[in-house]
Amino acid sequence: MVAAADAQNYAQKLGIAHGMVVQELGWDEDTDDDLRAGIEETIGSELLDEDTDEVVDVVLLWWRDGDGDLVDELMDVVSPLSDDGVVWVLTPKTGQSGHVDPSEIAESATPAGLTSTTPVSLGTWTGTKLTQPKTPSKQR
Repeated sequence: MVAAADAQNYAQKLGIAHGMVVQELGWDEDTDDDLRAGIEETIGSELLDEDTDEVVDVVLLWWRDGDGDLVDELMDVVSPLSDDGVVWVLTPKTGQSGHVDPSEIAESATPAGLTSTTPVSLGTWTGTKLTQPKTPSKQR
C-alpha cells in the first residue's frame, strides 16, 4: 500500500491525467488499492474493467509470474487502445512473490506490436510502459 499523495504522484509517473479513460485488468487481492484510488481521483472517474467496449487511453495490467501467457494477454489488450494509447504492465517488485523480470515483459511485448520502456518504481510494484509504434503522418 502507498500513501494517497504518493498514489497521485504515481498516476503522474504513469502519464495519467484528468479525463483519460483507463481500463484495469488483472485485479486481485494483492493489487495496491491506494494506487488504484489515486488513479481514479486523477482521471475523475472509475477504472473500467475487462467488459468495457470503450476505446481507452491506458490499460493497467496487473501481472504476476504464473498468471498465464503474457504474449496472449498483450495481444488481447491492444484492441481497445486509442491510437496513442499505452499499456502499463504492473508487476510485484524484484524479490516479491510473483515478480516478472522486465526482460520477459519486453520479449512478450514484441509479438503484440508493442515496445517496452524503462520500468518505474510504484511502491511495492514495478510498472513497465508498453507503447504502440508511431504511425507516420500522411504526406500530401
